[in-house]
Amino acid sequence: MNLKSEPAPDDTDYLGRNGCGIAADLTLPPTDRGQHAWLTLAACSILEALVWGFPFAFGVFQEYYARQEAFADQLSSISAIGTTATGVMYCSAPLVYDILRRFPDHRKIFSVAGYIILLASVVGASFANTAGQLLATQGITYAIGGSFHYFPAFLYLDEWFVERKGLAYGIFIAGAGASGVAIPFAMEWILNTWGFRTALRTWALISFVLTTPAFFFMKTRQPDQYAHRRRPKLDLTFLKSPALWILLLGNAIQSIGYFMPLFYIPSFAVTQGWSSLSGTIAVALCSAANALGATCIGWLVDRYDVTVALNLCAAGTTTATFLFWGFAVHEAMLYVFAFLYGFFAGGFPATWSGCGKVVQRTYRVEMGMIISLFTASKGIGSVISGPIGGALVAADAWAGARVGYAYGSGYGYVIVLTGVTASFTTLGWMGKKYGVV
Repeated sequence: MNLKSEPAPDDTDYLGRNGCGIAADLTLPPTDRGQHAWLTLAACSILEALVWGFPFAFGVFQEYYARQEAFADQLSSISAIGTTATGVMYCSAPLVYDILRRFPDHRKIFSVAGYIILLASVVGASFANTAGQLLATQGITYAIGGSFHYFPAFLYLDEWFVERKGLAYGIFIAGAGASGVAIPFAMEWILNTWGFRTALRTWALISFVLTTPAFFFMKTRQPDQYAHRRRPKLDLTFLKSPALWILLLGNAIQSIGYFMPLFYIPSFAVTQGWSSLSGTIAVALCSAANALGATCIGWLVDRYDVTVALNLCAAGTTTATFLFWGFAVHEAMLYVFAFLYGFFAGGFPATWSGCGKVVQRTYRVEMGMIISLFTASKGIGSVISGPIGGALVAADAWAGARVGYAYGSGYGYVIVLTGVTASFTTLGWMGKKYGVV
């Protein structure tokens, strides 16, 4: 069986340069290499790290808010802030992308406008006195600003990277994992030392200092004289692709279980009699491995058929979950699980560009639109995983029974669900075996 990936048409193959119907211009900077391409990737990765790193670290804010007398009777609203921020950003991806592709010459304007809204939401949250105000600012408004600030990065990456698109997306996604190592520890220290108002204003200042220079390196390959041209109307015939729906289904099911360890590792560690720091270290290890895994998986997608990466992610995640988390009776086992899970499960989104190439073999569709659909399907998983996880913990009949190891810790059902849902990423391989993918 030939495992080498087939070349997929780039957006420029059928839309002209960058979807504008312009003939190829040999004076343009080269793709996949050169100073401009790598600086654009670095700038986009900074956006990824800051926009997603903050809501991913909401656990430390939630724990802090729950201890404050002003929010003590509003815990349900507090717990909804983090999931609202990530859920809205995930699920709004197709809509935001469609707006951006219609006005590609305004992408930086949209990004800057979203950036201003994002900063205003963080600063506004620092003046909040109720959980509802925090939900409106740190949750909803942050998500709206973050979506428009962050998603133009996909358009820039599509222009600059063709043959190395998988690697570029992997490095891009790795930004959130890298920031996830430091942000929780830093925010927890500031919260416990100076309070949430100072923590939020400090984060706004950090974002301003790091993001503002990045804007100057996010450059388009499209000449200014063509900037006024719009992309053609989106052709939705690609939605007829069975490969798309098979791959989306595997992605959505994997996402349901993906968030479970991130939600429950800290409480699992305490249940096992370990210090709360153990859970924090495990989450940080998961984030660090996420950065490494996304880069490696992206590199793999560029060189082999995407089903190779899908199967590798499934095998690695299920082994890590059932073997290392399921038998985590010592802290070291938990740390091994966290690293392996972060590498394989956290690196899984780097396969999205490879999934997009599968669809592009038959249909003329932009990679950014496909990525937005995978992002939205992950958002659906993130929204429903919270209630499902809570129900599983409450109904876990293995707790206190004769079920051994971590399976009897009260999180046995969660462990099983995480492993089972991870195996559904092999749907792409099954579809390939039957000639559908």
